[in-house]
Amino acid sequence: MIRTRLAYVAALAVALSVTSAGPSSAAAVDDQDVMFVKAAHQGNLAEIAAGQDAQKNATTACVKKVGSVLVRDHTKLDADVRALAGKLDIALPAGPTEEQKRELAAVQAKAGSSAYDKAWLMLQDAAHTKTLALIDQELKAGGNAEVKAAARAARPVVAMHLDMVRGGVCHAATDAGTVKAGSGGQLAEQDGGGLPAAGAAGLVGGGLLAGVGAAWLARNRRRSAHRS
Repeated sequence: MIRTRLAYVAALAVALSVTSAGPSSAAAVDDQDVMFVKAAHQGNLAEIAAGQDAQKNATTACVKKVGSVLVRDHTKLDADVRALAGKLDIALPAGPTEEQKRELAAVQAKAGSSAYDKAWLMLQDAAHTKTLALIDQELKAGGNAEVKAAARAARPVVAMHLDMVRGGVCHAATDAGTVKAGSGGQLAEQDGGGLPAAGAAGLVGGGLLAGVGAAWLARNRRRSAHRS
């Protein structure tokens, strides 16, 4: 009888843990998720290349500083993207898009003059505005929790970069420091600023299991007392 009861409790625990966990964060990605991961990778590569070029060709210390920030932050963000792509079996492009290459080449043609700095800042304004739109689209329509978490983690970094170049004006002082990127954006909190969805579900499941177990034990104790 005792073994039967223990088996029942164990089976109940397994059932509750599966139910409370909800959809797996590693669920198959949809077209939106794949598009975002690939675009994020290419965007990171483009920003790293642009940042390196600014460090070499910019005529002002401010633009050189912003360039170094882009290299620093997008290198870290891309490490996250590549790790996530490997986990989700998403094949990444080898380099930036042809459009991104042409845009940087147009800026590079102005190297050696003050026109370079203005052109570089305007390009980064446009590029980071597009990236924010891609991030917001993923947060709205993405289906994979890990991809959305990565997008959420990247958003404040990209927004900070945009503030540094907005309107073609350099604001290196808005640098908030090294980006705290984690694998797959795991450091990002979920919507609402609370616990990640999986963690919250786990807590709910654990609490439910504890309540059911306590009720089951209390019921059987009452039965035993009644029989005696």
